[in-house]
Amino acid sequence: MKKLIRNLMGVASAFVIAATINVTQVDTAQAADKEVFTYAMTGLYPPFSFRKGGELSGFDMEIGQALAKEMGMQPNPVANPWQTLIAALKSGRFDAIIGSMAITPERQKQVNFTDPYYSSGAQVFVSTDNKDITDVEGIRGKKIGVLVSSSFADAAKKYSDNIVTYTDDVTALRDLTVGGRVDAVITDQLIGENAILNAGLGVKPLGDPIYVDDIGIAVNKGNEALVDKLNKALATIKANGEYAKISKKYFGRNIAE
Repeated sequence: MKKLIRNLMGVASAFVIAATINVTQVDTAQAADKEVFTYAMTGLYPPFSFRKGGELSGFDMEIGQALAKEMGMQPNPVANPWQTLIAALKSGRFDAIIGSMAITPERQKQVNFTDPYYSSGAQVFVSTDNKDITDVEGIRGKKIGVLVSSSFADAAKKYSDNIVTYTDDVTALRDLTVGGRVDAVITDQLIGENAILNAGLGVKPLGDPIYVDDIGIAVNKGNEALVDKLNKALATIKANGEYAKISKKYFGRNIAE
């Protein structure tokens, strides 16, 4: 009798183990089958995107994660140089650009954009030691630093022919504190605020923003299905508080409001 009970217990254990293995295999297979959402940013635009411990981090990276989750996809953030982001998207290297890209008529000729996921102004910054430039008009003819291939570069050309381009905004802002390199920098208002607060740079905003940009997620022309999915996911994370949670982590406020 005892032998029979032991045999029955062994059979039951085998069924439990087999069932556990089977469930694990199913879960693993489901994870492997989940469609991957690959999205790009520069990784050189803190606090929107930057490297932390060798991994991509920042507001844009986490917004991409939240959107992927809502779409039932696996997030895969990647870094790409700013000046080749659109070309790389069009060549199929990734599905979308979540890289704080302003929606402009010129870019809309090449890619489609989602609804804006935030808006921010093009702000002029100067050194805190600069007593000569007191308003935006004072930058005319001066040496102005801007991010290469950005909408800020177009704005700078309206004020001066002496333009210095950079691959990242923080370096441009830092050069304001080094005498003679640049007289002013035009960059995103939120980027400058973050550099002042968190990097301790001796720079200050000059007047009000020159203009305000709507920032969207870029997707290849013809991929309306992905644009629709992203718009629905974006509306959801704004409604359920996930967007606000991420925004407050990096800016102390909801930048969508």
